[in-house]
Amino acid sequence: MTQEGTPVRRARRGSGAVTLHDVARLAGVAPITASRALNTPGQVSAEVLKKVLEAVASTGYVPNRVAGGLASARSRLVAALVPTLSGPVFQETIKALDEALVERGYQLMLGQSGYADSREDALLEAIISRRPDGIVLTGIMHSPEGRKRLLAAGIPVVETWDFTPTPLDMLVGFSHVDVGRAVVDFLYAKGRRRLAVVAGDDERSRRRQQAFQAAAKAAGLSDVPVVIVPAPTTLKSGRSAMAELLRVLPGIDAVFCSSDLLALGVMTEAQVQGVAVPGQLAVVGFGDLEFAADLHPALTTVRIDSSAIGRIAAQFIVERAEGGAVESRAVDIGFSIVDRDSA
Repeated sequence: MTQEGTPVRRARRGSGAVTLHDVARLAGVAPITASRALNTPGQVSAEVLKKVLEAVASTGYVPNRVAGGLASARSRLVAALVPTLSGPVFQETIKALDEALVERGYQLMLGQSGYADSREDALLEAIISRRPDGIVLTGIMHSPEGRKRLLAAGIPVVETWDFTPTPLDMLVGFSHVDVGRAVVDFLYAKGRRRLAVVAGDDERSRRRQQAFQAAAKAAGLSDVPVVIVPAPTTLKSGRSAMAELLRVLPGIDAVFCSSDLLALGVMTEAQVQGVAVPGQLAVVGFGDLEFAADLHPALTTVRIDSSAIGRIAAQFIVERAEGGAVESRAVDIGFSIVDRDSA
């Protein structure tokens, strides 16, 4: 076991996957007995079943549900989990990932994990049991059980839309902390001093918000008020959040929004209440969605090359699935602030 409580990877034809033999060895039973315990538990004693289930929990082993699947065979299937399929922010990544995989003869399977009460663990169990050639995840925050299963499976994993120098396996993304700091610097250079945040209630948005608040404090600005709205964010929640800000703090002169949809709602409510953008209020979004440049005023926003995330993730998965090596396991694609009329 590692210091974090995750199982040490075992050698299995170079995959590192935990096998039924590993579970049987840990439980002190024969592999056929372990198989019976998992597939037909009524055929083994309660004591044996308890030992096998404890070994499964300890190793993170997930049985292979692909009937007749050989250990050496490739499924040519890649699974990807995103928080939402309805929100536009991940759509370019999904499109680029799918196109790049299809070009190499692979198919993409999508799952929606959600934000609050994430379904990631349940989806991972279902996905791993089908032994795809790779798994693409959104973010770097996973439950201890999810991490254990991913490490035990020995399946190539790419984490996306986030950044850490120590990924679970491979990673392509950017720093949300750096985004928050950069937007404060941007607004400060524009002469804005009374800043606020409207943010979705999800972990990545929260890190941008906290970095934004810390950077504002370091710049000597007053405390930054924050209105949190449910994720996925909407135009409606942006309007509601802006109405609350104007009611409590009518003197704010800049708002950083955790999505372009929120920013659109903020701008709409500002217009309804007679607050001029950008004359009285600067608005900055996140995502540079297709509509951002066509708004009036055009939306200043943080642009992420989400297509590049999908392409690189596909490249990583295919290279590993076909026995190649990935030179750089963590790729920071960075971000840019697109300076338009709203700020």
